[in-house]
Amino acid sequence: MKSPLWKSMFCLVLFFCVLVPVFADAPARPNVVLFLVDDMGWMDSSVYGSQFYETPQMERLAKQSMRFTNAYAVPLCSPTRASILSGQYSSRHGITSAAGHQPPLPEGRHYETKRSPNKQFIYPASKRYLDPKLITLSEVLRDAGYRTGHFGKWHLGAMQQHWPDKQGFETIWHCAPDPGPPNYFSPYGVHAEGRPTGRHKVGNITDGPEGEHITDRLTDEALRFIEQHQKEPFYLNLWQYSVHGPWQHKAEYTARYAKKKDPRGEQRNPVMGSMLQNVDESLGRVLDKLDELNLTDNTIFIFYSDNGGNTHSWRADDPKLRNVTPKHPKYETIKSYRKWAKGEAPTNNAPLREGKGRIYEGGQRVPLMVRWPKHIKPGSISDAIVGPIDLYPTILDAVKVDKPKEQILDGVSILPVLLQQGTLKREAYFTWFPHLIPAASVRAGDYKLIRRWEPHPSYPDLYELYNLKEDIGESTNLAAKMPDKVKELDALIEEFTRETNALAPKPNPDFNPRRKTPRRGPSFGLVPKMCKLSLVKGAARIEADGRTPFLGTAQVKLTGPLTLKLRLRSKSGGAGKVQWKTADQETFPRTGQIVEYTFKGREDWQDVELKLPVEGKTGIVRLYLPANEAPLEIQRIQFTGKGAGEKNWSFEGAQP
Repeated sequence: MKSPLWKSMFCLVLFFCVLVPVFADAPARPNVVLFLVDDMGWMDSSVYGSQFYETPQMERLAKQSMRFTNAYAVPLCSPTRASILSGQYSSRHGITSAAGHQPPLPEGRHYETKRSPNKQFIYPASKRYLDPKLITLSEVLRDAGYRTGHFGKWHLGAMQQHWPDKQGFETIWHCAPDPGPPNYFSPYGVHAEGRPTGRHKVGNITDGPEGEHITDRLTDEALRFIEQHQKEPFYLNLWQYSVHGPWQHKAEYTARYAKKKDPRGEQRNPVMGSMLQNVDESLGRVLDKLDELNLTDNTIFIFYSDNGGNTHSWRADDPKLRNVTPKHPKYETIKSYRKWAKGEAPTNNAPLREGKGRIYEGGQRVPLMVRWPKHIKPGSISDAIVGPIDLYPTILDAVKVDKPKEQILDGVSILPVLLQQGTLKREAYFTWFPHLIPAASVRAGDYKLIRRWEPHPSYPDLYELYNLKEDIGESTNLAAKMPDKVKELDALIEEFTRETNALAPKPNPDFNPRRKTPRRGPSFGLVPKMCKLSLVKGAARIEADGRTPFLGTAQVKLTGPLTLKLRLRSKSGGAGKVQWKTADQETFPRTGQIVEYTFKGREDWQDVELKLPVEGKTGIVRLYLPANEAPLEIQRIQFTGKGAGEKNWSFEGAQP
């Protein structure tokens, strides 16, 4: 007779022989790859209708994916990136502009400090880093056992305490401040240590072979991460620096596009064609690596862009290029761009209206493709209205990881759409953009309402209503014809503002509706402090009415070191000084960044030349003047920078 102990052992052996193989064959949690392109517009690929750009790898991905035709981003990059990682609208997480490369604002500052009497409202100031209190998508996945890596552009905090390794990413490869390294070709010019500034990029991007392009190197690093973690579930952010400026491109690619002509007659920039081809090759290499390692079937692959295509930079009429000289650090890049692109902007989003930095469709409608073999139907298309807030809940839903209960998520899972098992139960989708040309918008069905807080010379209507199904180019404003629809959608914006605690523009107490903008005289941009500035024949006269008279200005936007030339005269003469803070400094330092000078009391004009060892781009300059004992007259102030030209004030033709 067999003992009960023998029966128990027999059952245990049977369990391991029969059930363990079942568990061994169970699929591992799916990997997640987010391939994010910077500044890639909705029409910047052959997949979405371009007949100029060649993107065969994007076509390859589209055949294997669901392609979205109504995917949105915020019109600038930092807000979109923050929404991806937080699942929240920009109005809730507070990053509303591309401010992630700047030092943090002083604690408690939420609004702009300048109050022009010509502006009816004071506008919110964007947060400059992703709040560490937020629970990021990467933190949730890391804590669920995923290996997490961020490679490329971050733009969600310039200082080390706000870098991606503090937001749930175990492996990082990037530099700060963004948008990227000083050069897109090696040597990249990135430093391993120090305080990140515009002139001193800090990170772990090391130089490769001379001439290596950042797109290729970024891909190499991402592929290494995939190989290292192929036996574990991983979440990879591959966030491209391209196709953002500076537009440093492979000339051999560009030359081929220079011979092409767009049958549509819209896109004609060979530099953009070249950079998109480089990104497309990067995409192909990642897809190939997943195939090679047999990871394709178990990887959710997302292809996306952070905002619409750039339709304004480096055109022939770009005022920022007006004074470019051979001393400019990007002179050769600009010269090459002009050689190939002539006066063209980076891209053209037609038939969409405008582009990056604007709330029209060209600024926020972007490409989105999602691939997950055996789950998502290859070659499928969706017209669902989706955005960056939706990636967080969708990814967690797909990989079966619980959402953090303590964090508000504005996004919804689009997994039912991806699996073609349902539709989104969302009434409307919102964009909050109180910057540049400030506005908010709501998309509900075929209709989109844009609301501005005050008229703009180029956009005089406070409300713009469009039927995007019939008018994708937003050419016919229906607001006057459909007041009930305007009222309905405007009420949704009001509710959205309350729900997300949006910092809305507030009334400007200094607003003067009758005040006309003064004509810009020869002293425009010079702000007298503790002194009076008046014009006399052929000069500006400075009379002290305080202890330390000076002229302040924020107009000297030059890259240091600087040379300052002054032409002065005074009966008493005396000692003065120049003080400055750079664009990335919140306040003037307590010591340093001061150059002193003296000149003798004489009746005739005297020339003073000073070398200012400015590091980085100039923010505010103070010119202290020895005007206490007697009035001082100025005929000329001339700043010359290492970079973009000069800034001058001349009073030789001044009249009282």
